[in-house]
Amino acid sequence: MTSLDTEKPAAPVNAAERALLRRIYEVLLLSRAVEERFWVLSRQGVASFVLTPRGHDVAQIASAAAIRRGHDSVWPYYRDMALALALGLTPFELFAGSLGRDCDPHSGSRQLTLHISSPRLRIGSVSSEIAAHLPHAVGAAYASRVLGDDRVAVAWFGDGASSEGATHEAMNLAGIHQLPVVFFCENNDIAISVPHHLQMPIASLAERGPAYGMPGVRVDGTDALAVYRATRTAVARARAGLGPSIVDAHVPRITSHSSQDDDQYRTPQEKAAAEARDPLPKLRAELLEFGLLAPGEEAQLQQAARARALEEADRALASPEPAPARARRWLYAGDPPHPELARLEAEGIGVGPFDDLDLPS
Repeated sequence: MTSLDTEKPAAPVNAAERALLRRIYEVLLLSRAVEERFWVLSRQGVASFVLTPRGHDVAQIASAAAIRRGHDSVWPYYRDMALALALGLTPFELFAGSLGRDCDPHSGSRQLTLHISSPRLRIGSVSSEIAAHLPHAVGAAYASRVLGDDRVAVAWFGDGASSEGATHEAMNLAGIHQLPVVFFCENNDIAISVPHHLQMPIASLAERGPAYGMPGVRVDGTDALAVYRATRTAVARARAGLGPSIVDAHVPRITSHSSQDDDQYRTPQEKAAAEARDPLPKLRAELLEFGLLAPGEEAQLQQAARARALEEADRALASPEPAPARARRWLYAGDPPHPELARLEAEGIGVGPFDDLDLPS
């Protein structure tokens, strides 16, 4: 198989793709700033558990640009902070949820950190059980088939999830009925601490596609345009009624699995190799090459991103914790919606980072 690590990044072919590259970079800087704030809060003992997308972030953001935001059905997993920002969630919403504030719009602080959801953006609420959301995505795709609409369901997951039985069940059912669903694997070659060769006897999850009756494609997850184009093709295929696809995005996991492990199961060479594939400097170099980023401009963008992350984290920290009297609210049907969720629903989905670009949908 071709080494994805050494392939030259895709070049933009039109103005929309050039603008997209620049916008992906801006969301990437915001994601890194939010992530840095989460680590500080964790070290201060304020945020108890941190899971970050570093290394996965470009793949998450670029794939998000390929869907119809607020229309298609989104099924993320706990490492998808950058995906959440690319879909239009705010840093405040992420901090409020992870810090367990009463205003958490995802669950009223009943979910674990970064278990995002949003009815207005059609982001499904998922459990911490690995791969359990893939059958949910297939169910949403089946619902679209029954209802006769053109919504596509997209599920993001890690390579560790591909070893779970739920993944087989989901892909098998999607293949049998040729449902409009895209399985997007963020393949970082390590499932918490288990290396790739102990998870699957093949080089890429994409190789399983034909066995399930769907195409599979492997793409360099640090190449923003390559990820966008591969996801766009899979989404367009599903929307046209041609069935499901697997996109296997090869990404580096630069940090530990979470703030709760010491990463000692990887050698220094393996950690260095992951850091060397950091997509941020790679994307920055592309922007400079294409004239989409002025020399010295990055510092201003980083400063603005960090200031926003700090301000929205502080605002979340200043928000009250859940009142004990609300402990049994929103557990059963019939309760009024959470006030923050009701407010966001009333406001609508707002403007997302890619909404004004002339991208094919």
